[in-house]
Amino acid sequence: MDETGDTKPKKKDKWEIAQVILEPVGGLLTALAVAFLGFYGSRIVTQQQQFDSNFRLYSELMSKREESESSLRKDMFKSIIDAFLKPGMNSPLDAQLLNLELLAYNFHESLDLKPLFLHLEKTILAIKNPTERAAQLDRLEQLAREVTRKQVLSLEEDGAKFDRQIDLDSLKRNPGGIELDDDSMTVDGIKRLFRVVALEADQRTKNIKVRLEVRRLSDSLDETDQPNIVEFWTSYYDFPMIDNTRLSHDQRCAIVMTDFDEQSADISVVDFPGSHASLREKPYFDEIIEDLRKANK
Repeated sequence: MDETGDTKPKKKDKWEIAQVILEPVGGLLTALAVAFLGFYGSRIVTQQQQFDSNFRLYSELMSKREESESSLRKDMFKSIIDAFLKPGMNSPLDAQLLNLELLAYNFHESLDLKPLFLHLEKTILAIKNPTERAAQLDRLEQLAREVTRKQVLSLEEDGAKFDRQIDLDSLKRNPGGIELDDDSMTVDGIKRLFRVVALEADQRTKNIKVRLEVRRLSDSLDETDQPNIVEFWTSYYDFPMIDNTRLSHDQRCAIVMTDFDEQSADISVVDFPGSHASLREKPYFDEIIEDLRKANK
């Protein structure tokens, strides 16, 4: 009863009604949210644990696989090398070619196989039967060309390449050499101008002597530094990952022969990062420091 003596209960306003309705609903929603977060969090933890477990298992399997492959390659390498180097061993030519094929296809990125190619070439050229000599020499050259093709394809992924053809008749008429068309290539943001001069050719051994001039260019195409000039002989047996010229900023350049006949010779000039060179090609200490300095910027 109020001061006026009215005993009628006071009517609740809409906010009080809403509070009465929403209080149990809010409690239910809170309980559902806590349950959902607990379930979701538990699921995330379980998935992460499962991922970590699978990753560790995968890492162990890959490690064991690498160890197994390394052991197999080591045994295969020793067996093949012994066939060439053990005293008193004089395998038939077909067996030597097969051993060289196994070496070339499995270890061409880390071994300098040119001495073995030259050794077998000398053996083949001593064959008196011209038909057999031509067939075996063609097999040897095809192997070398296939190795070169694989390496060039691998180097082109992060490098660049251009091709040129040398007219051997024109080279004979010009004892001072013939200059091929210049070209430029850009690798890792560094642009260089490449100039190749064919100096002489040996038809019997299918070798070509070239002079390579490499000059770094600025964005305005002005020549910015002194050229790197080298002269060398190149043949089917000079592979770019092994036989290359070191450039600044840990880059390499190689000239490879892709074809040779009586009229002409085809070559490719490849520019690529030093990280793609063979395992025996180590970067200079100052180049490593420079790379680390750039990475920290």
